[in-house]
Amino acid sequence: MQLHFLGCVLLILLIAECGAHECYVCHEQDSNRGKCTETVEPCDFEQDHCLSEIKWGSTPFWEVGAPMQYYISKKCATRQDCTDTISGYLPYCDYINWKDWKCAECCKGDRCNFFVTLGASSLQTTSFGCTIAVLVVLLWYAHR
Repeated sequence: MQLHFLGCVLLILLIAECGAHECYVCHEQDSNRGKCTETVEPCDFEQDHCLSEIKWGSTPFWEVGAPMQYYISKKCATRQDCTDTISGYLPYCDYINWKDWKCAECCKGDRCNFFVTLGASSLQTTSFGCTIAVLVVLLWYAHR
């Protein structure tokens, strides 16, 4: 009886974990290191995408030579948030290094926004891994 109870608890925890979706989060960091690759936040149920905004522009303080830097922000988002942000940035997304620009990209999957690149993958390895884990538990119960 105890083993059956333990198996049920394990199955419930696996299903709950498989349903969780997380994204890396940060706000206007000057690189994709540190906070942008170490801070993770669980997303709300309706937020099934991760949104990354990449801006290139002048530093917030005056300096000789007007140096430029990145401003990287990451967060959980809905599909509509992604569509609105990407289409809003589209006229300014040209990656020309001598002028200010801003681009956005979205991906769907657990912590899929680790890298800041164009065309982030939408592979859902988490769903595949969770499916395998649930199948292993079910097979274990079937062969007991």
